[in-house]
Amino acid sequence: MASGRCCTFLEILLAIILPPLGVFLRFGCCTMEFCICLLLTILGYVPGIIYAIYVLVALDSDRDRDREYYTLA
Repeated sequence: MASGRCCTFLEILLAIILPPLGVFLRFGCCTMEFCICLLLTILGYVPGIIYAIYVLVALDSDRDRDREYYTLA
């Protein structure tokens, strides 16, 4: 199992490449955070990146501490 910092780093890296993907991995689909990030990314790539990084770093920092990550393969 990966550590929390490693998972956060990967989510931020994915948020830079494709902002809604990083938010989706943390909060899931059809959440308010994901919808806002998707809308901001459609309207402009840079605002989507800024919002995604803000959501991943600042919001719910203690929510993901008890979260377990499973491998897909």
